[in-house]
Amino acid sequence: MVISMYKERLKYLREEKELKQEEIAALLKIRKNTYSEYESEYKIIPIKHLLTLCEYYHVSMDYLFAFTNKRNYKVSESNINYNGQHQRLKELRSDHHLTQSGLAYQINVAPSTISDYETRHKIIATPFLYDICKKYHISADYLLGRIDEPKYLK
Repeated sequence: MVISMYKERLKYLREEKELKQEEIAALLKIRKNTYSEYESEYKIIPIKHLLTLCEYYHVSMDYLFAFTNKRNYKVSESNINYNGQHQRLKELRSDHHLTQSGLAYQINVAPSTISDYETRHKIIATPFLYDICKKYHISADYLLGRIDEPKYLK
């Protein structure tokens, strides 16, 4: 089974504004073919580009991931709060009584990857952010430190 993280919403938002893939590629400063591969999910789009698109389209990451139909939250930061990300990931583990190894097992990554996310050595990768949020019903925008509410999605 193929999981679609964002392709329907990316295409919908682009078409809603009557834009071509070339125009979005220029916004992201990438080749049109690269954007086309991102939009079709042939390649995974990096978080930094997703954030740029969220800002451009005035939508939340949760909307882009189709976790909610609410386009945006009242207050949001345009960038990731790196301090917030590491703390909120630890908080999520605490809420669910998980060790780093336990969370790593749940999303099929090495425990060192979770450690890297929690110690600010790496920004959380798109597929892992999606998996964590979907599995634990937590807001991607919250986890990235862009918003303070809502924390958990219904």
